[in-house]
Amino acid sequence: MLSDIEIAQRAKKEPIEKIAKKLKIDKGYLIPYGRYIAKIDLGILDKIKQRHRGKYILVTAITPTPLGEGKTVTTIGLSMSLNKLGKLTSTCIRQPSLGPVFGIKGGAAGGGYSQVIPMEDFNLHFTGDVHAVGLAHNLAAAFLDNHIFKGNRLKINPETIAWRRVVDVSDRFLRNIKIGLGGRENGIPRDSGFDITVASEIMAILALASDLAELRRRVGRIVLAEDKENKPITTEDLKVAGSMAVLLKEAIKPNLIQTLENTPCFVHAGPFANIAHGNSSILSDKIALALSDYVVTEAGFGADCGAEKFFDIKCRTSGLVPDAAVIVCSIRALKAHSGRFKIVAGKPLDTCLEKEDIPAIEAGLCNLEKQIENVSFFGVPVIVAINRFSCDTDKEIEFVKQRALEFGAYEACVSEVWAKGGKGGLDLAKSVIKAAQEKNKFNFLYPLDVPIKEKIKTIATKIYGARDVEYSEMAEEKIKKYTQYGWDKLPCCMAKTHLSLSHDPNLKGRPQDFILPVRDIRASIGAGFLYPLCGTMQTMPGLPSRPVGENIDLDEKGNVRGLS
Repeated sequence: MLSDIEIAQRAKKEPIEKIAKKLKIDKGYLIPYGRYIAKIDLGILDKIKQRHRGKYILVTAITPTPLGEGKTVTTIGLSMSLNKLGKLTSTCIRQPSLGPVFGIKGGAAGGGYSQVIPMEDFNLHFTGDVHAVGLAHNLAAAFLDNHIFKGNRLKINPETIAWRRVVDVSDRFLRNIKIGLGGRENGIPRDSGFDITVASEIMAILALASDLAELRRRVGRIVLAEDKENKPITTEDLKVAGSMAVLLKEAIKPNLIQTLENTPCFVHAGPFANIAHGNSSILSDKIALALSDYVVTEAGFGADCGAEKFFDIKCRTSGLVPDAAVIVCSIRALKAHSGRFKIVAGKPLDTCLEKEDIPAIEAGLCNLEKQIENVSFFGVPVIVAINRFSCDTDKEIEFVKQRALEFGAYEACVSEVWAKGGKGGLDLAKSVIKAAQEKNKFNFLYPLDVPIKEKIKTIATKIYGARDVEYSEMAEEKIKKYTQYGWDKLPCCMAKTHLSLSHDPNLKGRPQDFILPVRDIRASIGAGFLYPLCGTMQTMPGLPSRPVGENIDLDEKGNVRGLS
């Protein structure tokens, strides 16, 4: 079997103008980045605003193992399968963060024969959107510190500064730092730190803004700190919002590439649904839906993370309602959720995971059951896609399919798009078409006019299965303050581990009777949500013992090798 990058490099790519033509995108709306990548000019919004939208399909998953279970593979493959059935389909996915690319996970272009291309560009610098987000974010940080240094006209209280800096590399040594050292000319010393760029509020704004004017307004509402009378200080107050928006004027334009089978793929905004909302942009979805019969998009990590945020945050903002959802699972992940095996990224799999083991699957199926329940809370029909690996037996597959139906899935299908491309997902595509015709009963998990604590508790008890929530003294103070500011009407973007339904990555399956600890709550007013931090969740990842980046290099001809 060829490696992912070898498959991608041998693929026959079509010029980006030809990909755009499939969607009837006029060449005048394309801003080419070489032969196979283009940005879409937002002038297209006026042309498509009266168009009937296509069917909107969300792909989510059970709680992943550290290796990932094929959600992006399924998203891409399902799009190709729908096209094979005569449905003009577009894929909408997120741009990878360089943190995981060189860290524990690797790239996010899919895998096998279900990938997007050009794979190297997609996984690396691409069109510079993430860099633009980082520059805009750090510009605000520089203006803030400089303002205090140059006399502090706004009377900012340095102890209230909530705006850390960002870098798109996993680097635990930057989580907590002291800045302004080296004497008066080098600044005023204070404690600070770094988050990963894709967790920036600016990335969330990029994903949720409907046009450039709204992006500018949202950037101006970002709260950086408080003054000495406890009043919020925004980027508009600091007179940096305009410059930030200028840095983002190209980044707000969605990117267009293609799959291995030349299906159109829109790429926009960033990942990390465990700390951000982890969904692709509203702009890319709206453009794709106006030009396609079907649009397949994905939400980060399990349904308790990205899908809940997709429904409660993204759908509230966009006004778009999904027609069906696909939950991806794998036999090995279900076995892992039994708690009988240990999976560590970068280390060989326990050989027992590759042997038929119905009792282990039975013990881990509770996670699939809960994630089906989670999506069903929103009234969306659920199809379970079993991402098949070569070691899976027919008996194991049939057992999971039957139990998925018992749990309330609309249908359950095997997906072999990794090995077979679009041909490997035809049954799944047929099920999605059927489910998308059902009458929609969509609803949100909670109303916006209830108190902050009620929203958090609803998510914790209904989605995670917690018994209750406990708050640190800091979180209690923030809730009181945000309520006084009138921010209690905002939705909540929970930050917690993606490796468990709970806050504890060691609790597999379907944890019950636990207390969810909320240690802090941050306010992302520009993005339009509150941001509770649960347990020990970090907003800056660290590198593993053997980073994926150790395998990446150039060959004698300058070709990238080892990228996965």
